[in-house]
Amino acid sequence: MMKSGYKQSEVGPIPEDWGIEKISNLASITTGSRNTQDRKPDGEFPFFVRSQLVERIDTYSYDGEAVLTAGDGVGTGKVFHYINGKFDYHQRVYKISDFKPVLNGFYFYNYFSNRFYDRIMAMTAKSSVDSVRMEMIANMWIPLPPLQEQWAIADALRGVDGLLVALDRLIAKKRDMKTAVMQQLLTGERRLPGFNGRWVEKSLGEVCSYINDGTHYTPKYVDDGVPFYSVETITENNFSNTKYISRNAHELLIKRCKPERGDILMTRIGTLGQTKLIDWDVNASIYVSLALLKLKDRVHIEYIYRYTKSERFVQDVEQRSLLHATPKKINVGQIGDIPIYMPVEEEEQIAIAQILSDMDAEIAALEARRAKTQAIKQGMMQELLTGKTRLVPHRPPP
Repeated sequence: MMKSGYKQSEVGPIPEDWGIEKISNLASITTGSRNTQDRKPDGEFPFFVRSQLVERIDTYSYDGEAVLTAGDGVGTGKVFHYINGKFDYHQRVYKISDFKPVLNGFYFYNYFSNRFYDRIMAMTAKSSVDSVRMEMIANMWIPLPPLQEQWAIADALRGVDGLLVALDRLIAKKRDMKTAVMQQLLTGERRLPGFNGRWVEKSLGEVCSYINDGTHYTPKYVDDGVPFYSVETITENNFSNTKYISRNAHELLIKRCKPERGDILMTRIGTLGQTKLIDWDVNASIYVSLALLKLKDRVHIEYIYRYTKSERFVQDVEQRSLLHATPKKINVGQIGDIPIYMPVEEEEQIAIAQILSDMDAEIAALEARRAKTQAIKQGMMQELLTGKTRLVPHRPPP
C-alpha cells in the first residue's frame, strides 16, 4: 500500500510534489576528444580519464558545471566526477552538463552516481558491463524535488563530502608520516632516546628457524571445512572469506607446513613480498603461493614484521625474484637471503615496533571513522534522494 503523500513513478515511490524527467530533457550529454597520451603531469587543468584518478592537461574544452563518468573500462558505472570550472576529458568519458534551471547539478551528481551502476547492470545479461551507450544515460529517469529542496539536499551531502575529503587528506598525511618514520627507524638513521647500541645486518634465514612454502598441488575445495590461505588472502587482508579444504587434506598438508600464532605469511608468487603476522590462534593450511616464516625465540616478532612492511624489504624481495618467471616468483631459498637490518638490543626492537604499531592504530581509527562517515552518507542519500526524509517545508499539490 502506498504511503500517504507519495505516488508511484518510474524510479519507485516519490513524494506527490516531486516531478520526474529523463536526463536527455534536463542536460546535454557529450563525449570528449582527448586521448590518455594528451595528459601533462604539470598541466594547468584537470583532465578526466576513465579512472577515479584525475590527470592534468594544458588545454580545456569546457568551463562550467558538469558530471563525468567512464564510458568503458574497469571504471564503467563506478567512476564519477563533479566539477565546476575549466577542464578537459577523454574521448571515452561522458560529460553531462548545461543543466536546465529546474535541476541542481550537485543534486544530480549524487543521484546519478548512486543509481547509474544498477541501471546499466539491469540493461545487460552479463555479470559485468563493457561499455556505456549514450541512451543508457539519456533515457535514465531522474526524480525532481522542488528546486529549493534540491539545493537543501545538495548542501547536506556536500557537507558530508567535505568531511570525507578532509579525512582522506588526514589519512594520506598520516600514511606519509609513517613511511618517513619507518625509513628513519628501520635503518638506524634516527635513534630513539636512550638507545645507542650497535645495529647488524642479518639474513631472513638467520632470524628464522624455518622457511617453507605451502602445498604444490591444488586440493579439492569444500563448502565447509578448514581455511586454505592463498595470495589473495594476504593482498585483500581477508582471512574470513577464504576457500576451504577437508580436515583430512588439512592434516596431510600441515605435516609439511603448519601455520601457528607468531608466524609470518609472505606472498611469493604473483604479488611479491606482502606479509601478514598471524596474531591469532590459527587452524589453516596454505598454498604454494605463500611462504611461512617461523622466527627464532630471541628475535622480536613485531620488529621483523614491521621491517617486512618497509619499501626496502619489498625491493630486496623483487631483486631476488626470478626475472623471467610468469607470474613473478621468488624461490624459498632466495627468501632466506633477504637482508634484515636490526638493532642488537631487543629492547630497541620492541620500542621501534611499538611506535609503528601506534601509528598503524591511529591510521586504522581514522579509516574506521571514514567508513562510518561514508555509511552515514549512504544512509542520507537513501533517505533524501527518495523523499523519505524531507529537508524543507512542503505541501502536496492541489
